[in-house]
Amino acid sequence: MKKYLIALSILAIACKTTTESTSTEKTSKSASVVSAVTIEKNLSFLASDELKGREAGTDGINSAAAYIENIFQKNGVKSYFESYHDTLTNFDKPTYNIVGMVEGNDPTLKNEFIVIGAHYDHIGNGKPVAGDEIANGANDNASGTAAVIEFAKYFGTQKTNKRSILFVLFSAEEKGLLGSEHLAEKLKNEDFNLYTMVNFEMIGVPMKRETLTYLTGFKESNMAEKINTYAGKDIVGFLPKAGEYKLFKRSDNYPFYEQFKVPAQTICTFDFENYPYYHHVDDEISEMDFQHMATVVNEMIPVLEKMANTSSKEIKMNSL
Repeated sequence: MKKYLIALSILAIACKTTTESTSTEKTSKSASVVSAVTIEKNLSFLASDELKGREAGTDGINSAAAYIENIFQKNGVKSYFESYHDTLTNFDKPTYNIVGMVEGNDPTLKNEFIVIGAHYDHIGNGKPVAGDEIANGANDNASGTAAVIEFAKYFGTQKTNKRSILFVLFSAEEKGLLGSEHLAEKLKNEDFNLYTMVNFEMIGVPMKRETLTYLTGFKESNMAEKINTYAGKDIVGFLPKAGEYKLFKRSDNYPFYEQFKVPAQTICTFDFENYPYYHHVDDEISEMDFQHMATVVNEMIPVLEKMANTSSKEIKMNSL
């Protein structure tokens, strides 16, 4: 009998341990770590000479699109329209945004959308240096594109979002925000229920500042406050030069703000002091800090998850 009771005790402890382990796994999916190696692999293709600078309307950007679409398909990210292609109507060459969706798992909140975006085009060629004229656009903006790919993979496989999420890679940003202007207007005409838009731009190298990143349009909404609250620490800050150079109006967040008048802002780590290769042929893979990029992505995944799961719309425009 004593041996029997001991055996029962051991079994009970084992069951308790297993249950606790399973429970922890269910509640810590956002602890998944995106590796610097994975980011390097994707960015290395996107910023390769093979794609010839990913100018809108060229074979190079079309190759980038096919690469991204394949990742979406493999990771449970569905097309929002009939296909992943959202063909621009405001550009003189055939080009398209890539639009994927992960539907929310809450019957009510799934009707509200978050847009997570980055532009995947670049300028094609730049001023030649030592015979090199391909402007690879590693930081601008293969870095932001690689981050959106990882966010899409996470939510596409884990399905932890109550709100629905669109993952958008914009074309023709370098032509004047044409891809985001086209899509924002198109969605507005469809009565798209947009909660907020978070854009990622030039996150390839770290800043020597107190925060990991900064947020454009910092004072326009309480997004920075909420991001830092969700993160449990300050990961986005205020960069005075972002206001000086009007960066809030110079990236793909702005057309969504114009159309929907909701918080739509850009996360960035290019601070005008840490990277001398803006629109330069030396914006190459060799200049990227992949561990820094992995840190940005891993810090942002649980933030975006909480953003998608709050019972009410906590991110709001600030009163004028």
